[in-house]
Amino acid sequence: MRLRNKKWARPWLKEHADLVIDQEHAIALQGNWQSVFALNQPIHVEIGTGKGQFIIGMAKKYPMINFIGMEIQDSAVAVAARKAFEDEADLPNLKFIYGDGAGVETYFAAGEVSKIYLNFSDPWPKSRHESRRLTYKTFLAGYQTVLPKGGELAFKTDNRGLFEYSLYSFANFGITFMPNEISLNLHEDADKMVDNVETEYEQKFSALGFPIYKFTGQFD
Repeated sequence: MRLRNKKWARPWLKEHADLVIDQEHAIALQGNWQSVFALNQPIHVEIGTGKGQFIIGMAKKYPMINFIGMEIQDSAVAVAARKAFEDEADLPNLKFIYGDGAGVETYFAAGEVSKIYLNFSDPWPKSRHESRRLTYKTFLAGYQTVLPKGGELAFKTDNRGLFEYSLYSFANFGITFMPNEISLNLHEDADKMVDNVETEYEQKFSALGFPIYKFTGQFD
């Protein structure tokens, strides 16, 4: 779902280029992402960060990790980044990329990212759009390139069809599912909710009674 256009978004993004890195500059940073952070720490990336609730929450919860939120919509990434900029917490471990998440290997060098998050991605339900799903094999190949051996790919959705498709896609690609990291109803699983950081969509759909599906896989 696209956000309504925010007239202030593009000027704000230009004024805060140190926090929100545009696609051209992001590609130029391939292999050198640690240079934009205060500390040299593992890098985790969320593809499709939306309005930023998840990535901001993660940056607060895990200051020992550097986080990057990728978002293609200018209004969405501006809302997310401004939220982070105005937050009372200082977040030197958080940056955003304003750019297309397709071809993640054009932004990051091999092994430069430790973990990737796919949260409530567009399900693209029609068969002719299968190749647009972020868990399609060509996307998985890109994730494998930027993650090290043992690197993790975490996935959450409210869409049962996309969940089942993604399970098969991961399995066919040879990704190993992590023990105890598969849930058919995340919010009914107390143990898994302890460390769960919610997205805006997650809050909305769980409040309506929809189950939230989750799994995490590793590239061997």
